[in-house]
Amino acid sequence: MYQIYPRSFADSNGDGIGDLPGITSRLDYLVDLGVDVIWLSPVYRSPQDDNGYDISDYRDIEPMFGTLADFDELLTQIHARGMKLVMDLVVNHTSDEHPWFIESRSSLDNPKRDWYWWRDGQDGQPPTNWGSIFSGSAWELDQTTGQYYLHLFTRKQPDLNWENPQVRHAVYDLMNWWLDRGVDGFRMDVINLISKHAALPQAEVPIGEIYGDGGPYYMNGPRLHEFLHEMYLNVFAGRDAELLTVGECPGTSVEQARLLTDQQRHELDMVFQFEHMQIDHGRSKWDLQGLKLVDLKQNLAKWQYGLADVGWNSLYWNNHDQPRVVSRFGDPAYWYESATLLGAVLHLHRGTPYVYQGEELGMTNYPFTDVSQFVDVESLNYYHQAVEQQGRDPRTVLCALEAIGRDNARTPMQWDGCDQAGFTTGTPWLAVNPNSGRINAAAQVGDPESVYSWYRRLIALRHQDPVVRDGRFELLLPADPQVYAFTRTLGDDRLLVVANFGREPVLVPMEMDGEIVLCNYREPVGQDLRPWEIRVFRQRVA
Repeated sequence: MYQIYPRSFADSNGDGIGDLPGITSRLDYLVDLGVDVIWLSPVYRSPQDDNGYDISDYRDIEPMFGTLADFDELLTQIHARGMKLVMDLVVNHTSDEHPWFIESRSSLDNPKRDWYWWRDGQDGQPPTNWGSIFSGSAWELDQTTGQYYLHLFTRKQPDLNWENPQVRHAVYDLMNWWLDRGVDGFRMDVINLISKHAALPQAEVPIGEIYGDGGPYYMNGPRLHEFLHEMYLNVFAGRDAELLTVGECPGTSVEQARLLTDQQRHELDMVFQFEHMQIDHGRSKWDLQGLKLVDLKQNLAKWQYGLADVGWNSLYWNNHDQPRVVSRFGDPAYWYESATLLGAVLHLHRGTPYVYQGEELGMTNYPFTDVSQFVDVESLNYYHQAVEQQGRDPRTVLCALEAIGRDNARTPMQWDGCDQAGFTTGTPWLAVNPNSGRINAAAQVGDPESVYSWYRRLIALRHQDPVVRDGRFELLLPADPQVYAFTRTLGDDRLLVVANFGREPVLVPMEMDGEIVLCNYREPVGQDLRPWEIRVFRQRVA
């Protein structure tokens, strides 16, 4: 799977914003990489308060990206190259400019009033103390009717009330509309938030915080499985078995994921879970504590073992919500070595690997120096809340944004070393990383020792080698703080993966032998692993 963030992938008309014709023009690059499925972040009509995750019309294309005709041409060209297209489905909430919400807020007795979550306030305060995932209250007062509406994200993203069957069937209709148009499935944004505890109770307020955590009352709610199975019956049943459904499910446990992805239950094909991407968090995502490899290994192994016989893993380091992994878990002093190591460790686990645009080039975080350089609504909301409301040190808050802010993932794709990295002939909507002269596709595609070529090899290995696709996982050296080692075994064939997560050489306390399949140094030498070295051996099981 390859995720495209349309704003930042390729601009065809010089307005500084990526678009659908730009994506079409770069499809051969993805074919060469070995991509099977493209996940397209939202391109629906939208006011762009959250870069397209606030949808005002599910059946039209946002003009900045093109037209429905442009979309149809993109889909035709993807299919002509043997790839598939998965759309980003955002149906926990809509834009406040969607006709459904415009009707809903128009009066207390409008037929669509119950399509969203409306409640009276209490003594001039919101109905509950829930905090928004994007900072501030999760409730917004509507002056027209005097009631508050629920928005778990920005105030321009009101939550749909899935308890209302009319809402659910309106969603199923729009999903069928896109499948009839030829798309091959959906990545479902925060889909495990659609079932909420109808009473919407007060939440516990963490120490030092202003708002309560309503997560226990809106994550993995009481009717989630019922709603997803109903979706299957109304949308997917009887269609092509190759359609793909991926659910983004924050706060989901292994046990819940087994239920969600059990093919006998007909809910989802796989889930996106967040645990391994929160492994370096302190009290919040903005409180980074540094990676502890033992914790990461144990978490990834838990999911490997937990979904070994039922369900399926999504494997990812990067997406539009995460900073660049080579900057987060890697080492700038060993950029190539850590980028290739991280790619191989991920791709050699069991599950479906996701490559986020530019990951295959080793793209890095942007060197932000001032809050004015950020455009992401989550980052700006957090900065204003932390600095203006809570009085935190601006420099400390800015350091957190520099490290974990979502804009790191959204800088334009670095196609070449020319002006604006070949992304646009105009002024890009978000600044190009100044290292694009060194890190870009043109410099790497023909280089057999580039990060790009390494990713091609990883993808080809998965396509060709059954043990990579289906082999049983076993974690080795679970308590080692620097070495990540595991095996994948299928029949009498086994791959041994040994990786040094550090800039100090390390003597591996186990035998490394067999045929070398991959090594990110030119020649493997002895039992010592050099800084950020990974070796993959093929072994025969006795």
